[in-house]
Amino acid sequence: MKPHRPVYALGGAHTPFIGKFHPDFIWKGHPDFGKRQNPNLEQHLTRAVRDALEATRVPAEAIEKGVVGNFVAECFVQQGHLGALAARIDPAFRGKPFHRVEGACASGGLAVLAAVEAIQAGYDVVLATGVEVQTTVNAKDGADYLARAAHYPSERGIDPFTFPCLFARRTKIAREHLGVTEADQARVVAKAYANAAKNPFAHMRTVSMPFEKAAKASDQNPLFLEHAEYREFLKVSDCSQVSDGASALLLVSEAGLRKVGRRGAAGATELLGWGHACGPLGQVDDLTELGITRLAATEAYRDADVKPAEVGVAEVHDCFSVTEILMYEALGFAKKGQGAALARDGSTTLTGRIPVNTGGGLMAFGHPVGATGVKQVIELQRQLTGHAGDYQVAAHPTVGLAANMGGDDRTSVVTIWRRAE
Repeated sequence: MKPHRPVYALGGAHTPFIGKFHPDFIWKGHPDFGKRQNPNLEQHLTRAVRDALEATRVPAEAIEKGVVGNFVAECFVQQGHLGALAARIDPAFRGKPFHRVEGACASGGLAVLAAVEAIQAGYDVVLATGVEVQTTVNAKDGADYLARAAHYPSERGIDPFTFPCLFARRTKIAREHLGVTEADQARVVAKAYANAAKNPFAHMRTVSMPFEKAAKASDQNPLFLEHAEYREFLKVSDCSQVSDGASALLLVSEAGLRKVGRRGAAGATELLGWGHACGPLGQVDDLTELGITRLAATEAYRDADVKPAEVGVAEVHDCFSVTEILMYEALGFAKKGQGAALARDGSTTLTGRIPVNTGGGLMAFGHPVGATGVKQVIELQRQLTGHAGDYQVAAHPTVGLAANMGGDDRTSVVTIWRRAE
């Protein structure tokens, strides 16, 4: 789709993404265990929204509508009705239209699209947020909750860790048919952690993951699946993080720029086009590609009038290391079977021709499920306007792409943005 009313991203904010191995995450081995608790879902969401309003200098009174992206708050924290929960954040939100959207790991991307569509319908200042808290239960119970993003009756039984196993299956296929190697995946992982080390909001910012550690299974980087056929194809380092956190983004129309006191769009990014596609749960046609993401990307490129080669920076869904490689191909950065070459030659590093996941991606920035798609657009806005700090891309890109995927490539949202002048 192409906006018929211009849409601008003014910026936003993240909470720190936290979980196991983050220095501020409270667990039984932490010196503050029993003295304080980790932030709850409402606290994460409140902090992100307030920080976003402060960062963009938009008063709460100016917000006309709000959207919350979230996947399974009812399971992890026994809280639903998140639109009304967000209305608690500021007295100025009372009576404003807020609602929640859900699309598994693409919930944040759908929150951004819902905000965009609200602007197309006539709103001028819209708040898009995403939040998830996932550290309240043990790993196997959490995996069961997250398995609801698959076709639960037919896919839940593949392994106690359903989604890791589904993508271990994709890894096996990628190695057999696309020439992807374990070393290629290790390069993706090492890049993610190197970028996260420069990012103060990243879950794994203090964790070292050099190529040598990521490249082989060990006691420090174990295999963990029970499924005999797929077990050897996935290590802990190949997985995204179980993170808590929130992100909040301010989107406005041209009239909205004036309403929040802006004389123009300088310092903002403009939406050029987007694509949104879904596939039936449990019915993946071809495990060698992310076909639904390819459909969404094709629509976005067409309507934005942008070619893949024109994208200067990208935020892509790297729920597992193989996923990033498949994303390179689905988004047209490489032909089918050649995505791994981008990892080998350094094309997707901070100094490469198409930097990808500059803040660490889902694997190292973290993956609070409902927040990820919102986080991606904020990260693009920072890169395109030169405000990404220590991980700023030196090439000063003008066009960026975000690809947020839900489930086993069953929901995909792709948006394309450019630096506004």
